[in-house]
Amino acid sequence: MSEPTIAYRKGYYYEVKAGRRYLWCSCGRSAKQPFCDGSHEGTDFLPIAFKAQADEDVIFCGCKHTGTGPFCDGAHSNLPGGYQTDDPDSEANRKVILAAPDPASPVTRLDGACYVFSTERASLARAGAMAWCPVISPALGALFQSQFYVEVDEGLSPVVSADGSETVLFVTEGQGEVEICGRGFAVGPRTGLYVRPGEAWRVRNPGPGTIKLFVSNGPGSEGLVFLDAMPAVSEDGLDHRLAEVDPSQRHAMAERYYQLLVNREHGSRVITQFIGNIPLSKAEPHRHLYEEALIFLNGAGVVWTENTKAEVGAGDVLFLPRKQVHSVQCVVEGGFDVVGVIYPGDNPSINY
Repeated sequence: MSEPTIAYRKGYYYEVKAGRRYLWCSCGRSAKQPFCDGSHEGTDFLPIAFKAQADEDVIFCGCKHTGTGPFCDGAHSNLPGGYQTDDPDSEANRKVILAAPDPASPVTRLDGACYVFSTERASLARAGAMAWCPVISPALGALFQSQFYVEVDEGLSPVVSADGSETVLFVTEGQGEVEICGRGFAVGPRTGLYVRPGEAWRVRNPGPGTIKLFVSNGPGSEGLVFLDAMPAVSEDGLDHRLAEVDPSQRHAMAERYYQLLVNREHGSRVITQFIGNIPLSKAEPHRHLYEEALIFLNGAGVVWTENTKAEVGAGDVLFLPRKQVHSVQCVVEGGFDVVGVIYPGDNPSINY
């Protein structure tokens, strides 16, 4: 037996207890999944022991092809039958209600604390050459992260503090420079950037046109914090801050794919930024253990929760709390691109 048996095509959600020891089945033959019952005897497989350091939620691998055993790493998505689509016209899906946008608010509520935010309907506050608004915040239901939509006109924006949080930026439109503590980085559309806790940043727009970007941080805050001057910090670690789209770095998820942008390689410890493509299809409903924000860059689609759905297009943002059942559907040929920010987490392909 050189190949494990696929016990389950996705991950197993489990609540482990501090100090308890668990034996994860690696062969896939156990009748007590995801744990070992001795069925590996006579094979080349051995169970993997895991001792929980704290009470926490985990996702044990069910397909037995993970590279990070005993935990899921998303490998099931590329196994036969591992990644499945869903019929948006099924009897069950026809009962899901389409939420109508509120012209007086940029927020369209779905199930739980999930919502879609429209930057087109948002009111922006002004701070010099910068206009901005909160998209995700603790007041709107986020537990781990915040996100802000920012527009910078020709000129220099105010200095914005990272305020003790890990901060990632993503430019959607315009060309210019982002300065981090005195060091300038040239940016353009679809550029990610990492700012460490204790640092500060600002945008220089040479014009013409407006630079548009999203600012995500964690732990979350209700607003941006402006400083009178740019703080000076050590140059150490300032080199590796930019994250740019590189097709050679794509990771397949069946017919979909994603590329990590800002991640641990940049020094980020708990917040991860990625860009992905969703083809003409509807994903099977699923959940994640991380909190997620999805920025829709182009195209058109529908986001689904248990009982409610909403239409989305370029400039919209979907906020997903941890464990929220959801599905994203693309309704245009050629697919559409999304940028995601997950916290806490480093792998956007893990689901259950």
